[in-house]
Amino acid sequence: MPTPSPARRTFRSSVAALGAAGLMALAPAPAAYGEENTPDLAVGGIAPVSGLRPGDGIDVTATVANKGTVTAEKVWVAYSVTRGLDFAQMPSNCQVQHVRPYDEMPERWTAVCAFEQAVEPGAVYTTDRPLRVTALDRALNDELRLRVESADPGADENGSDPVAGAAPPVKLVATDAGGVGSARIVDVPVTTVNTADYQVTGAALRGSVGDTVTMTVKFTNAGPAWVWPREGDEAVRVVITPPPGTSVVKRGTFCRADDGAYVCGMRSLYEGSGETYTFRLRIDKRVPDAKGSIALSTEARPFDPDKANDQADITLDVSGGGSSGSAGGSNGSGDSGGSVGGSTNASDGGSSSTVTGGTVTSGTTSGGNLAESGSPVLPAAGVAAAAVAMGATMLLVQRRRRAQLPN
Repeated sequence: MPTPSPARRTFRSSVAALGAAGLMALAPAPAAYGEENTPDLAVGGIAPVSGLRPGDGIDVTATVANKGTVTAEKVWVAYSVTRGLDFAQMPSNCQVQHVRPYDEMPERWTAVCAFEQAVEPGAVYTTDRPLRVTALDRALNDELRLRVESADPGADENGSDPVAGAAPPVKLVATDAGGVGSARIVDVPVTTVNTADYQVTGAALRGSVGDTVTMTVKFTNAGPAWVWPREGDEAVRVVITPPPGTSVVKRGTFCRADDGAYVCGMRSLYEGSGETYTFRLRIDKRVPDAKGSIALSTEARPFDPDKANDQADITLDVSGGGSSGSAGGSNGSGDSGGSVGGSTNASDGGSSSTVTGGTVTSGTTSGGNLAESGSPVLPAAGVAAAAVAMGATMLLVQRRRRAQLPN
C-alpha cells in the first residue's frame, strides 16, 4: 500500500499542527469529534505462504470488517507485493503501480482496488473472487501486504503512473467468515524454493617494487533469485585481504579496515547485481608467491549451496627485488584519502600495472615522481651538471662583491 515518504509525512504533520493551532485560536474544537466518528476497518483473509516454486501462484481473497460504529460509505483495499511476485489479471476497478524502492522498502507492485459499497458496522465482507499472485523466477523471500482504507489513499508519489486493469471488476460480498483480526495493515511472508549464487572474483597483480597498482575485485549475486534480508538475518559481507608486501594507498568504497583485512558491504542483492571494490596498493617489497584473498563472510546462507566460488585469490607478481624504503602497512585513509591519480611511476624505471576485473594490464614507466613523497627523481648526470652550474654562479657573485669593496 502506498506509504508517504518521511519528508512528506513531516510536511503533513507540520501542516496539521499549524491548522490545529489556528482552530484553537478561533474556537475550541467540538468534543465529540474524534476517532469514534471514523469507520474502524480491519483486513485479513490470508496466512503466510511457503513452499512455492517459480511459476506457482496463490489466490488472495481479502476479507474486510468494520469494527467501529460508523458506516464506511466506500472502501479501498490495496494489495502490495515485493519484486519476486507479480499480479495476474487485474480487475478494472483496481489501479496498478510499479513503485521503486525508498524508505528501506524494496521495489514492489501495488494494486489499489476501489469498492463502491458501504461496509456496515459489525459486518464482514469478502471479495467475490480471488486476486491471483504468481512467483517469478527471481522469487525467494517476498512479502504480500494487504491494507484497507475508508478514504482514497491516492497514488504513491514514488511510483509510475497508475494503470487500470482490464478484467471484470471485483466486488465485496457479505460473509460470516471470522478471523479477520483488528489490523488495518497485514504483512504476509511468501517464501519460494529457490537459490541465489553469491560469488566473488579475485585479481592478478603485477609490478615492480615502488609501483602503485590498481586492484579491482568483485562481488556478484548471480541469481536466479533476488535476496531481501528479513529481520534478524545476518548481513553478508565481503572480506578482502591484500597480498603481503603491499600497503593500501586508497581503499575501496563501502570498505573499512579490520585487523589487516577490509570488510566491505554492498548496495544491492538483486539478481545479476554486484559490487566492485577498487583499491590502490603500493608494492613495498618482493614477497615470494605473495597472495591475498577476497572471500564471503561465514554466516549461514541456505539459499546459496555453491560454496566453490565464495573465495578467490589475489596474486601479486613482483619483478626485481628489495624494498622501496616505504614504512608500509598503511590501511588507507578512506575513499579519497591517500589517492594517487593516474598511473604511478617507479623510481627505478620499472613497470607499472593496473588490474581491472581480474585482468592484468601493464605499461612501462621511467623517470617521474616517487609514489608516496612526490620528490622528483633526477638522473645522476643531471645532478652533477646542476652542481657545477651552481658552483660557477657562487664564484661569480664572490668576485663581483670583491670588486665593489672600497680600497
